[in-house]
Amino acid sequence: MSQSTGGTRERIQAVALELFTEQGYEKTSLREIAERLGVTKAALYYHFKSKEEIVNSYVEDRLHRMDELIDWARDQPATRATRHALVSQYADTMFAPGQSVVMRFFEQNQTVLKSLVAGQQMRERMFRLADAICQGDDSPRAQLRATLVLFAVHSSWFAVRTPDITDDERKKIALEVADELLNGIEES
Repeated sequence: MSQSTGGTRERIQAVALELFTEQGYEKTSLREIAERLGVTKAALYYHFKSKEEIVNSYVEDRLHRMDELIDWARDQPATRATRHALVSQYADTMFAPGQSVVMRFFEQNQTVLKSLVAGQQMRERMFRLADAICQGDDSPRAQLRATLVLFAVHSSWFAVRTPDITDDERKKIALEVADELLNGIEES
């Protein structure tokens, strides 16, 4: 591997994600990842000691972006405009280049993710983000709507099964459904 360390880590992440999606997380070994990369297992171990470390490294970036959104929302007024802006920014992160592969991995490996630290952290951030969305309306109805808003955005990767739909079309549909749900949350 003659690439830089950063490039090597990204390449390992991409190949691991590809294998996890093709075969499943449980059925993929570090040896198989190393073989597909054309490196020794020791070279792979230099960057990642386990499959869980690879998944955690992929999730860390997403958690950081979610934390930024939560922090941003905390400083905003609890208005419809703020909620729409927050969901739009969330959708931008979910539809960034390369996210379709990540979302396929998450969908196909939900059971495994629940048992990993990364999965537990994602769940906690999702609830914090939902709380930010319904800030000012703490009713059970608003809590459910806010959570469903997030699911509308990220589940569009696998719930919308229309062949040949573009990512932009998928995002537009997800935001339309999210907006319908947002309209039921009261302003403070």
